[in-house]
Amino acid sequence: MKKMTSIFAALMLLVTSAYAIDEARLTAALNGPDRADEDKARDAARQPVEVLSFLGLEEGMTAMDIMASGGWYTEVLSHAVGSEGTVLMQNSPRSLGMRNTEEAVQARLADNRLPNVQRVNADMSDLGVEPNSVDFALTALNFHDLYNNSPEAAQAMLLAVKDALKPGGILGVIDHRGNEGADNAALHRITQEEIEQALFDAGYESVAASDLLEAEDDPRTTGPFDASLGRNTDRILLRAYKPEM
Repeated sequence: MKKMTSIFAALMLLVTSAYAIDEARLTAALNGPDRADEDKARDAARQPVEVLSFLGLEEGMTAMDIMASGGWYTEVLSHAVGSEGTVLMQNSPRSLGMRNTEEAVQARLADNRLPNVQRVNADMSDLGVEPNSVDFALTALNFHDLYNNSPEAAQAMLLAVKDALKPGGILGVIDHRGNEGADNAALHRITQEEIEQALFDAGYESVAASDLLEAEDDPRTTGPFDASLGRNTDRILLRAYKPEM
């Protein structure tokens, strides 16, 4: 049984539904012939179906992929929310010029293959997303770089996302777990406590964690791209909510 622990027990919101999405339908879609084999190869480590169930995503939602880069999770979210939902694929203009990101995005969206995806090419400081319009947001494997470079910038990002979320909207955070006291900036990692505190400071509540992406064989002493890890790092998985009021 997967463990779910309360971080702020006084604020913990119980989730009563067993599955927020149709897991069988999403699994079939992700295994379909239209999805790239390279993307499918990451599923075993990333467990997207189980992760999105834990986070509480539902079909028909408006979801935002924060700092989406080439859009691996954008495509997963596109299948998950279905034809009645919308996915906002957010990248800063600067990031689109790095590491062939723009080319990767264009290839992923070519021929209108993900018709429910809308690009948001904007900085977090000026998203242009209607306040209180997003049901679900996700930042996957990138919060550490923002936080380690500037905790203030990370806080501004969390506040911008909170502004876009509807009251009661969900924010999911996935990141590479670091060891307390280590040079996590150099290792491209972060501690769970640092993320929790940043969420608390930004006014999110009901923060809960899952060990779904735990990798016990990762000593957390090398960077995520170290060949010995096979891209399977020990990962933090957190769910938080924008307050209802």
